Amino acid sequence: MGPVGVPVTPLPLMPLLLALALLSPWGSAGGSCPPRCVCASNILSCSQAVLSSVPAPLPRFTAVLDLSHNNVTRLRADWAPGRLAHLHALLLSHNGLSFVSTEAFAHVPHLRHLDLSSNRLRALEENLFSDLTELEVLLLYNNEIAAVDRTAFENLGRLRKLYLGQNRIARFPLELLRDGSRLPQLALLDLSANRLRALPVGELQALPAWLRDRLYLHGNPLACDCPLFQLVARGRRRRLSAVMDFQEELRCLLPTAPAPVGILALAGRQPLNCSEAREAVLEAHLGDTVTLSCDTRLRGVRSRHWVTPGGERVLEEGGNGSAALLANGSLQLRALRPEDAGTYACWVAGPLLNETLYVELLVHNFTLHGPHDTLNTAYTTLVGCILSVVLVLIYLYLTPCRCCCCRGAEKPPAPRDDSINSSPCRSRSASATGPGQNGRFKVGGTPQPPPRHGPKVQRKVSDPDSVSSVFSDTPIVV
Repeated sequence: MGPVGVPVTPLPLMPLLLALALLSPWGSAGGSCPPRCVCASNILSCSQAVLSSVPAPLPRFTAVLDLSHNNVTRLRADWAPGRLAHLHALLLSHNGLSFVSTEAFAHVPHLRHLDLSSNRLRALEENLFSDLTELEVLLLYNNEIAAVDRTAFENLGRLRKLYLGQNRIARFPLELLRDGSRLPQLALLDLSANRLRALPVGELQALPAWLRDRLYLHGNPLACDCPLFQLVARGRRRRLSAVMDFQEELRCLLPTAPAPVGILALAGRQPLNCSEAREAVLEAHLGDTVTLSCDTRLRGVRSRHWVTPGGERVLEEGGNGSAALLANGSLQLRALRPEDAGTYACWVAGPLLNETLYVELLVHNFTLHGPHDTLNTAYTTLVGCILSVVLVLIYLYLTPCRCCCCRGAEKPPAPRDDSINSSPCRSRSASATGPGQNGRFKVGGTPQPPPRHGPKVQRKVSDPDSVSSVFSDTPIVV
């Protein structure tokens, strides 16, 4: 009953229900919930609905679309005829999907999560995901992928997690990670259970530790070698998750072993007999400029500082003296001195925990290991050779004679077999020499033995006054 006898008329029920329906997204002009699907708010779930194609039309306000466990074998460019500006998650796992058009994602530019796992994809074609500039997570594990084009992940500047495990990949384009410009935000790369036989260990070791912490390589038929062992051993010392969580699955193949062996079991094992390399050891010379890297596995670092071997703290960028803290957290040392050698510590404060890194610096003297050693060694060798030649010449031509004087050059040369004439020294006769005396004065007056008849030459008597064995004219008696 209304005021002063005016009756109250109840509102009609149908217009009220229509008004409530207009407030719901599924009752608006955006579309209705497709058959065999479950709709809740902006989530559209069509999982296990025995679908062979994407249902149409799709409501334009859909944010999460689950099409997993169906029979959608081909994803063409027209699967979403209209722009789905709100869609940020698309789930297509377990569909037997074997074809994805390079234009399939043109109408979903804001997609952040894409699940294509457990399908039959065999290759990642050129620029396949280039339209997904906001993609953060890409799941491609458990497919049949054997070829990966290096441009397949072009323009994915926000990609953080890439799952490619359980495929047939024999080579992955690791150059995508080398300079950090193509996938700058990537923090997880799963390449486990593929067909990788060799790894560019040098390139992997150069990657930042926060990426190596989530670089999964277990379950591959890798060939055993010492660089691979040292890479894994460093990861264990740094307690990287990719090594600590899968130590048993990190195995490799030896030519002499019938089954794979643990990579970490190669230490001291024949035939490789690998040994662990020292971690973070840098060698330099006096006067050099070196940069010590703070290779932390923490992301979102709040602050960091260095402590020198002398206990000095380098806190601010620019530093003082010969030590300077760079913008990326590295420590630069200029004009190295012998006292700069030692162990440097980098203290890192992360959002959840802290980490301390140690770098050992060895400073060598130029006279031992410096760049001038080659020149110094050449000069030393040249001087040594010259001195050797001079000594040989002195020995051959300037050896002093113990005789009183030397004979002149008027005497004709003796026969070739006269060994006494080979000496540079001659004794002067006190008187004229008689025949058969061979120009030498004999103190004792020993007569020359009579000549023998025949072709043989006259044999000489040895000189009892020979001064040295070098210049002795004593003949060898045959």
